[in-house]
Amino acid sequence: MGMLTLRRNRSAGKSGVVGTARLDRRTKRLTGRLEAGDIAIIDHIDIDRVAGDALVAAGVAAVVNVALSISGRYPNLGPGVIIRAGIPLLDAVGPHVMDAVKEGQQVRLDGDTLYFGDEPVAKGTPYDSAKLEQATNDAKAGLATQLEAFAANTMEYMKRERDLLLDGVGVPAVRTKLDGRHCLIVVRGYDYREDLDVLGPYIKEFDPVLIGVDGGADALVEFGYTPHMIVGDMDSVSDGALRCGAEIVVHAYPDGRAPGLSRIELLGLDSVTFPAAATSEDIAMLLADEHNATLIVAVGTHATLVEFLDKGRSGMASTFLTRLRLGSKLVDAKGVSRLYHQQISTGSLVFLIGAALAGLTAALFVSSVGRAYLEVFSDWWHDLWFGIQRLFS
Repeated sequence: MGMLTLRRNRSAGKSGVVGTARLDRRTKRLTGRLEAGDIAIIDHIDIDRVAGDALVAAGVAAVVNVALSISGRYPNLGPGVIIRAGIPLLDAVGPHVMDAVKEGQQVRLDGDTLYFGDEPVAKGTPYDSAKLEQATNDAKAGLATQLEAFAANTMEYMKRERDLLLDGVGVPAVRTKLDGRHCLIVVRGYDYREDLDVLGPYIKEFDPVLIGVDGGADALVEFGYTPHMIVGDMDSVSDGALRCGAEIVVHAYPDGRAPGLSRIELLGLDSVTFPAAATSEDIAMLLADEHNATLIVAVGTHATLVEFLDKGRSGMASTFLTRLRLGSKLVDAKGVSRLYHQQISTGSLVFLIGAALAGLTAALFVSSVGRAYLEVFSDWWHDLWFGIQRLFS
């Protein structure tokens, strides 16, 4: 995406970024209805990279955050994605903006202030590259505290979900055949488009079971595939993807409550529930493993420490332990696009072809066998040309 330019209201003598306000306290829910040029008003402490990517992809004109975009707990990645895309980010404006601005109103962001008409409705701290660098450096000091919390949370999760992790207790029966097959699990997360783009030959050759985790089902549809299974809490997958014929596994809380189940029932679709404290991407992996998939290929999932932290402490423990259980059966496709997409310029390709032809020509003239082939080709060419001349004489 190119750098966004500031739109100016010259007739009123005002400057700044002007756009339609879209508000939601859940960024994931908001991105589903954003349009290019909107001003996104969110309440998202420590904006993660997935949220940042989604806001940039939506083409927003600006982002206004009720909370601290970088709180200092850890160096989260989302604000950097937004700033590097040239999108203004106004930080920590306070919760009153959610009442002061209504969905669909035209608002203007100028410097550190958000206006509705001529009235300032929120004021915060504008982010720029210098502030981003300083906040990120300061946040690195919080990693030690987060690691301590991670260790404690991992032990708590292990005690709570020991039967699921060790023995597969609670994994539901499914009609999709997973035994002895590869499974491709797609989360609409980091670099999923680039990695899916280069996995086409693998999908064609091995015909893996395609599992979309919530919006990952739409990612598969976007690339022309039909998911065999959709797993998740059903809050970010489209109705169209849900109706594609895939088997639906609704992620439920450990006590059995499944908020996403009502949506599936309204659509008149069948489903099974999977109660677990793990994240949706983790239960998709556990489901494939328990039903004896031979290989699990993950696209868009979380793999690094910062990515675990981006999920929050409640999620990173389950992901860490799930990956330990799967071991070598799990292949992370993250970054495969950077490994295989080595572009060759047209000039280099022409040079390579020319060098090969030059070498072949030299070999033909130097070797006795080559000269014999040239004589045979010369005689054939003269016979062909003579025959053509006789046809038109």
